[in-house]
Amino acid sequence: MPRKLHHRPPRDRSVESELKFRVEGPRDHARVRAALRRLGARREGEYAEENYRFQGPGKTTRRTTLRLRVLDGGPKGVLTAKGPAQFLSGVKVREETEVQVADGHATLDLLMQLGFQILVIYRKRRTVYVLDRSNVTLDVLDFGHYVEVEGPLEVIPSVARDLGLDPATAIKDSYSVLARKFEASKKKAPPAPAGSST
Repeated sequence: MPRKLHHRPPRDRSVESELKFRVEGPRDHARVRAALRRLGARREGEYAEENYRFQGPGKTTRRTTLRLRVLDGGPKGVLTAKGPAQFLSGVKVREETEVQVADGHATLDLLMQLGFQILVIYRKRRTVYVLDRSNVTLDVLDFGHYVEVEGPLEVIPSVARDLGLDPATAIKDSYSVLARKFEASKKKAPPAPAGSST
């Protein structure tokens, strides 16, 4: 079985630039895949993530986005800390530090013992492509289908347009924010009428 790759190699502190798009569903993913093939993109692989977004115990840690991703059920994972987001011409730009961890579940326990609390948990199925110095991911979550384009700030808007995606329609929310909104909407949904049948 070929080794599964992550959307990028875990690395030290860097700057992440990305555009994220919500799409209608599998048909739009198929359209983007066709464009990727036409443009000569390289498919890197597919994997599942279980994402834990944490809230820190102090004011400083609460200003940092801390996320643990357990890959394909574990044990390995990736721990990521991201600084505040800025938007430059619609592109989300933020500093990030990312490290690979040998035991994602032990890392989860460690963070909990240090006083971090889980803010939200969400699952994602991700397919990864590389195109023109950028990573393009097709993501499926409980709350929708998405496409992310990540790479150099000066490249990713044109990559998005080549894929038929308008940078002006990119969404600003992170997956953790979208997951929290999704969970809140489920709680607000009215209960099924008594005596209703399927």
